[in-house]
Amino acid sequence: MKEFWSSLASLLGVLAFCQSILHAVFPPELRFAALKLFKRLFNCSSYCYFDITEIDGVNTNELYNAVQLYLSSSASITGSRLSLTRALNSSSTTFGLSNNDSLVDTFNGVSVLWEHVVTQRQSQTFSWRPLPEEKRGFTLRIKKGDKHLILNSYLDYITEKANDIRRKNQERFLYTNSRGGSLDSRGHPWESVPFKHPSTFDTLAMDPTTKKEIMDDLRDFSNGQTFYQKTGRAWKRGYLLYGPPGTGKSSMIAAMANFLGYDVYDLELTEVHTNSELRKLLMKTSSKSIIVIEDIDCSINLGNRKKSNSGGRQGYDGTPHEMRGGGGAGTGEDGVNSITLSGLLNFTDGLWSCCGSERIFVFTTNHIEKLDPALLRSGRMDMHIFMSYCTFPALKILLQNYLGFSEPDMGLQIMEEIEAVIDKAQMTPADISELLIKNRRHKDKALSELLEALRNMAERRKKENWRSAREKNSTEVEEEEQEKRALENPKQGCDEEFEESCKKEEDDDEEKLN
Repeated sequence: MKEFWSSLASLLGVLAFCQSILHAVFPPELRFAALKLFKRLFNCSSYCYFDITEIDGVNTNELYNAVQLYLSSSASITGSRLSLTRALNSSSTTFGLSNNDSLVDTFNGVSVLWEHVVTQRQSQTFSWRPLPEEKRGFTLRIKKGDKHLILNSYLDYITEKANDIRRKNQERFLYTNSRGGSLDSRGHPWESVPFKHPSTFDTLAMDPTTKKEIMDDLRDFSNGQTFYQKTGRAWKRGYLLYGPPGTGKSSMIAAMANFLGYDVYDLELTEVHTNSELRKLLMKTSSKSIIVIEDIDCSINLGNRKKSNSGGRQGYDGTPHEMRGGGGAGTGEDGVNSITLSGLLNFTDGLWSCCGSERIFVFTTNHIEKLDPALLRSGRMDMHIFMSYCTFPALKILLQNYLGFSEPDMGLQIMEEIEAVIDKAQMTPADISELLIKNRRHKDKALSELLEALRNMAERRKKENWRSAREKNSTEVEEEEQEKRALENPKQGCDEEFEESCKKEEDDDEEKLN
């Protein structure tokens, strides 16, 4: 037995010595190439191999970068030996295959093998652009029978996924136009800060059905480049968020930006003096962005022309040639806002609106009835989203966000009482959220106080509705009595109207003299 172990030790020593000699004589690159050749000899009739190098001539191969990003998502899950990288302005760490490592991927039920090949580059001759010392590339192995089934579609899928990963990893910004149209040190009219808003569609207190419709619409828009090109439409879309204050319009915008991974441009119309400045701001926005105009009914005077008595000239589409902003009839040169409705319409739907691609316009207002119909039509505000008072499905989301309640944790009786009164109370998600924040340490107390607040608000709404209905009825009765008296004594009615008009004229003359 002793001789056996001594013989085994001697054999292992010889093998170790041979292995050291093998490593010294044959470098890793040569051994890897020999192993690869050996595999190809035995599998030459079954597989196809495709090499994707990092450098294509003197230019960077974009497909190599796309494959590297795509495999980073798969490697983080299945890889056993990974490399970690973090790019500039990136918000996350990227996983990747180590040198000369391999990974199996599956697409449409077909398995493929990726190999990350890294070898030393031979000595370079003189070049205006020195190449890296290491030669990097990916080798894709596919069965010959599957080549025509997945090759093109697989590479398109990889490119699309890589773009999504790149957009999500890149740090996003919130922009606002500079005060008075001034430029920053780089000559840009936009000032920016990192966009860190945490709102998502998962935390947004909204009806789940409406929320799903919005998410599907955003997803179709983001993936619709081919559709928009085929139909000849500019790759943009407009959304109008309207409803009472505190219903989550700003949170909706942040959720849209986080869902798509877009930058946000918050356009302050009161700081834009002319239509020309508005166009220049649009030209300086980037693709894959959301352009936001909040409280558009309050920014400048772009009200409903059907409710105004202006007799100004109008264009062929009913758009007035001169419709000044809140600053009056200024020229824009003296700091007076002179944006016209026509200028804003061209900004959202004219020729200048298609100078970029993949842009979303979002408008918010508390009073949709104040907006001009020309702004509301499709092509400018394609999707109208009503941000309502808090409903029972939205309340469940708030309870889960602030109190950590799930469906089984909610008491059946108290939830039934809340469901019966919440629509009558007409409380905004902001008001309910504040109540839950104050009592987030005491969950039972939070529910009881919420129910009490909903009941009080429902009672107040009932009284307000009764009072308004009573005032409306009294007004209608008074008008009917006046009409009746006018019919019974037309002359007296005319005399009374004549006396009222004369008295009004006298008051006006006296006021002018004063």
